[in-house]
Amino acid sequence: MEKTNAMRLLDAADIPYQAHTYDPELTDGVSVAAAVGIDADRVFKTLVTVGATGEHFVFVIPVGLTLDLKKAAKAAGVKNIAMIRQKELLPLTGYVHGGCSPLGQKKLFRTFFDETAILFDAIVFSAGKRGLQIEAAPDPLVAYLNASYADLT
Repeated sequence: MEKTNAMRLLDAADIPYQAHTYDPELTDGVSVAAAVGIDADRVFKTLVTVGATGEHFVFVIPVGLTLDLKKAAKAAGVKNIAMIRQKELLPLTGYVHGGCSPLGQKKLFRTFFDETAILFDAIVFSAGKRGLQIEAAPDPLVAYLNASYADLT
């Protein structure tokens, strides 16, 4: 299996992880969770947003839930937040829809993990390409990204 930038960053930071492969045609998170055989509560999706000031934020939430934009704005300390348009994702992050990882984006944006992540020894999230997920402990990940936990859903 070819390593992604996200995996190389974890290797360099000495953060242990396990990779899971699945059919890259699957793009909805609940189907991906089923394909890798992991409870959907532990599988997280990466969402990229933009605030009224133009600042971008990354939110990592369980695949079966929806980002509450009011809670996201409160967590980021801004008046309001909107999802970016899908066509903006690749130029902004370097990742395609269905393969966006919180690790290894073109720029390090302020990142927030849903507070439910702390309930698990390990969470699963995109390795940076469709068909590949990473399972890792949330605390070292949050520390590495200088991220925060917040109520986001």
